[in-house]
Amino acid sequence: MSEFTKNVKYVSCGCALPEVKPADTTANTDSIIELIGRASHEKIGILLFPELAVTGYTCGDLFFQRELQEDTHAALSRIAGATAGTDMLVCIGAPLEDRGRLYNCAVIIQDGSIIGVVPKRYLPDNREYYEKRWFTEGGTGPDITVAGVSVPFGTDLLFRDGADPSIIVGSEICEDLWAPAPPSQDMAAAGAVIILNPSASNETIGKASYRRDLITQQSARLDCAYLYASSGFGESTTDLVFGGDAIIAENGRILARSQRFSMEPGITKAQIDPQLLLHDRQMQSSYRDYEAARAFRFIPCSITVSDTIERSIDPAPFVPADSAERSERCLEITSIQATGLASRLRHIGNAPMVIGVSGGLDSTLALLVCAQAAQMLGMEPEKIYAVTMPGFGTTDRTYTNAVSLIHKLGATFHEIPIGPAASSHLKDIGHDIEIRNEVYENAQARERTQVLMDLANETGGIVVGTGDLSELALGWATYNGDHMSMYGVNSGVPKTLVRYLVDWYADRGDEELAELLHDILDTPVSPELLPPENGEIAQKTEDLVGPYDLHDFYLFHFLRSGFSPEKIFALAVRAFEGTYDDKTIARWLETFYRRFFSQQFKRSCLPDGPKVGSVTLSPRGDWRMPSDASSRDYMARAAKIRRSVEEGAECI
Repeated sequence: MSEFTKNVKYVSCGCALPEVKPADTTANTDSIIELIGRASHEKIGILLFPELAVTGYTCGDLFFQRELQEDTHAALSRIAGATAGTDMLVCIGAPLEDRGRLYNCAVIIQDGSIIGVVPKRYLPDNREYYEKRWFTEGGTGPDITVAGVSVPFGTDLLFRDGADPSIIVGSEICEDLWAPAPPSQDMAAAGAVIILNPSASNETIGKASYRRDLITQQSARLDCAYLYASSGFGESTTDLVFGGDAIIAENGRILARSQRFSMEPGITKAQIDPQLLLHDRQMQSSYRDYEAARAFRFIPCSITVSDTIERSIDPAPFVPADSAERSERCLEITSIQATGLASRLRHIGNAPMVIGVSGGLDSTLALLVCAQAAQMLGMEPEKIYAVTMPGFGTTDRTYTNAVSLIHKLGATFHEIPIGPAASSHLKDIGHDIEIRNEVYENAQARERTQVLMDLANETGGIVVGTGDLSELALGWATYNGDHMSMYGVNSGVPKTLVRYLVDWYADRGDEELAELLHDILDTPVSPELLPPENGEIAQKTEDLVGPYDLHDFYLFHFLRSGFSPEKIFALAVRAFEGTYDDKTIARWLETFYRRFFSQQFKRSCLPDGPKVGSVTLSPRGDWRMPSDASSRDYMARAAKIRRSVEEGAECI
């Protein structure tokens, strides 16, 4: 474990699908033990088998046979022995008798011992299911004897890691998930972050997608990891076919899924991030308010964790990788932006919009949103007062693109150069115009804002802000300059997503608009506050504050996931392998923390603007932070990472 991964904690989980022979516990046990050995070799920490995997789910009235019941105990003893000397937590389905009742159980095994038995709470007894013919609905009760050993028994069992008590595992069985009040609901409220479901769900048309959605939604509702392993090849096909569906979901996202209808035993595996789940749990007030004081017994166990990052890390967490999903997301985001703006305009009597257009990405997106809002309201595009305000750093390329876009969208065009006014202002305050510092730059930004605000008064309109979420995170805005507006349509959109939104608009426009938007997309991001060099942009934002794809990655995992600097760095190294070296990642991570903390005062007085995603910085909603919060600890840790990388430390 390196110093960078000491705060990285993953649990490797697997869903095993053995070949089953109904009522042949010896053959089934051989297949189960082979998969346990394979999982141990692959360093899987939690391994789930299907419902009644020891005997097979389709034994029917053979479940009543004493011989099969006794063979089950012998099989579980062998399976437990196969786990000796390992920390793997194994959950496997088996029928067990207790005091004249037969139960459909999830048997929890670790290091050679059976440590708990959870009975199925809800037994299906309709259509193709007849479980109440054989089994008794589970409940809480005394211990049960398994293979001659007394073991904790009941639906009130949870399994808690001794080294990290926050990692708690619960189990429900098949139909329990389909019930109106799944047991996992109470388990999660009592602290379970990983739910295991040994299942036997047959295949019918449309059932697989319904099953997938149910598991995905349950993992999202409970902020948990949900492991589901359903019976597969070898179960009786007298009336039903079992396809072998193994799914691992985490907080509403499928991490891994098996290939159904396979005739070979196999393991579907994925890494679970308990730190992410616990962070989300802490943020859910419903967990704090929920009456979770139900009596659960906590069984001590050992959950193997790893600091090795094996799961895929998305370098663009704000942008869906799938093109179809991305297009759908773009439609939804622009609809949220336009609807928010249209609603505000209608509230004040369909007032005109006043917007500054620079020829850059942000103002382009904001102008496109203004045009969409006008269309929604049946408003003439001329009621959009689009202003280009050439200054000391404006280039011909951005000026031409701004003018062309305004005319293309049919907005009312204004050109108001700010050079003379900014020069006069700098002279008034005694600033040498040849000294091109932040006074020189910010005077231009504030002059532009003054023009827009006064024009809004003149036209009876509102100023539509163009600044995006990434700029707000870094404080890359002039206080009371471009920082201020009357409604900020881009305030919830990160820079990496702005690009895709503009490209999405380009795909839906005519050829002329598409060509114009693509040229804007190809233009370097710049505030254009310093004079051009040989006619080209001299001031490139990402040269000054760092690459936006890195900063958006940091922002997402800092706010959305609550991760430490060390974990964010380790994830970034993995995500941007081949794109940025470790020194670059460490350098800009330090910049991110410095700017994020020091610039909170700008975010504390943001204008209204629509939330579009799970990460936003509105001081009235999602992010409440004192403007004078200390960054010392974060900066110290980020600086330590940078120094260690410069000294050649191994990162992951």
